Amino acid sequence: MRNLEAVEIGLREALFRDACGILEDLLNDPALPVPEDYGRHGEKCHPGRPKEPLTLFGPAALRRNYYYSTEQEHGRAPLDLALGLWAGYSPGALRVLCRAAARLPFDTGAADLKAYCGLEVDGRQIQRIAREMGPRVRAIQQQLPPFKHASGPIPIMYIAVDGTGVPMRPEELQGRAGKQPDGSAKTREAKLACVFTQTTVDEEGLPLRDFESSSYVAGFEEAANFMVRARQEALRRRLAAALLSVLLGDGAAWIWEQGAKCFPMAFQILDLYHALEHLLELTRLLEPDPTLAKALWRTWHEQLLADEVEEVLRQAQEKRCQLGGLTAESAGKQIAYFEHNQSRMLYGTYRALGFFYGSGVVEAGCKTVIGARCKGSGMLWSEPGATHVLDLRCALYGNQFDQIWDRLNQSDYLRIRIAEPPDQSEVAA
Repeated sequence: MRNLEAVEIGLREALFRDACGILEDLLNDPALPVPEDYGRHGEKCHPGRPKEPLTLFGPAALRRNYYYSTEQEHGRAPLDLALGLWAGYSPGALRVLCRAAARLPFDTGAADLKAYCGLEVDGRQIQRIAREMGPRVRAIQQQLPPFKHASGPIPIMYIAVDGTGVPMRPEELQGRAGKQPDGSAKTREAKLACVFTQTTVDEEGLPLRDFESSSYVAGFEEAANFMVRARQEALRRRLAAALLSVLLGDGAAWIWEQGAKCFPMAFQILDLYHALEHLLELTRLLEPDPTLAKALWRTWHEQLLADEVEEVLRQAQEKRCQLGGLTAESAGKQIAYFEHNQSRMLYGTYRALGFFYGSGVVEAGCKTVIGARCKGSGMLWSEPGATHVLDLRCALYGNQFDQIWDRLNQSDYLRIRIAEPPDQSEVAA
């Protein structure tokens, strides 16, 4: 007797073959009303032109009318348009392939699709699909209505912005300064903005992010253009209905400069985690003894949480005056960081207001949306290639992928009516 797995796989293949046969009967029905299935002026009809698109059940053989205009050097197949076929793929297959492109390396996705669904697709085809569909997904995402649960005033809307390096092909890095010993770059910064909302706090007064309220935009464009995209996403998410808005960042100058233009009414908050990183570096410079440096860090940490950043700066300046040389210069740079962000470090006030003052959401987004897909071992990207994949991932991890795909398949596509089973009482009669 054959083992159970072989039986399962055989049954799946048989079921898929039967499903393909049913699909072919539906789509090749001469009575199927196909929009604009007639010859226009100057077109010649080629009836029964074959096509074999890949569907969720495998290749399905179609025979449809094909119209070609010699004058315009253009042909069309109305059934292909009506069904939403693209480059030989059905809408259902294309949805699955785009999800695979978003989640996995192209060859890995192809192998998984074969194992899970029995679909035979080359990894290069999945890459091509991502290249073609990424811009369409981004365009539709920008037109989506607000999330269904976002009705009425929004208590607090957050726009959290960060960036992370993505390994790029050498030709993408020509002339770019970087952190390599020779001053060259191995990566380019992919920027990420996460928009989410907050309605309430927990029993301890800590903020709670609204369930599934995060949406993302990502890209490699210049800071000004990227922040405009972040604003467009916030506006789509009903920024105008937000009673308060907060811009969270890691201290990068471009975030505050462009954020002030795009979100002039937002509270600007420096992420506490990055503030404490700089505080740790500062205390190590000011106190060579590790034990004393650790104790100083704890004291200043508590002062920061009590809105006493001015006092921390005063003490730091006093200690810096006792140093000299490169150590004093390095300490001065760290102190300047705190001076520049002093108004964004009122953590005691933020705590009392129930605000988020950590960028954990966007930090996690950088790891999940960008890093998990674009920073794998041996990966080298072109800017367009990475951008198209990130467009798909922003839609997927922002819980908008299926909504976007439904819109992609709504235009002039054919609606196939499946006959309902007869009423059993009528059958009995």
